[in-house]
Amino acid sequence: MPKTSFRKNSDSPLTLLIFICAFISAFFYFDLGHYLTLETLKAQQSVIENYRAANPKLAVVFYALIYIAVTGLSLPGATILTLAGGAVFGVLWGTLIVSFASSIGAALAFLAARFLFRDRVKEKFSDSFKAIDEGVEREGEFYLFIWFAFSTRISILYD
Repeated sequence: MPKTSFRKNSDSPLTLLIFICAFISAFFYFDLGHYLTLETLKAQQSVIENYRAANPKLAVVFYALIYIAVTGLSLPGATILTLAGGAVFGVLWGTLIVSFASSIGAALAFLAARFLFRDRVKEKFSDSFKAIDEGVEREGEFYLFIWFAFSTRISILYD
């Protein structure tokens, strides 16, 4: 199996790190966390319900994108967003949307960490990584399946 690299140039990790830091900084600088509280959810419940009733597909897309951003950037508020999903979309649809959004957010967080910090961690723990790299080289599809199945189940437990 030929080795492929997702990195086109050495600036990609730095650009990604700056992008992530900018979003996290904006979240705290503009105090966007105050929108992710039970009080705000209760106060805006009728507005959110009306929007969902008028634009059901767009409401799902906006909610999922916000959820993906919050989980992908590891920002506080995923618990409130999970409750909001159940309140706004119902238990069945809320659970389904949250499951997919949290899995995508977790996958993005994993990929960001992998591309930003893998080389540094690999230098420090090179002996341990050698066995993992050899296993992935031999049975990459199996590792990917196990990772996806495990991360999906764990994200449901922690949401």
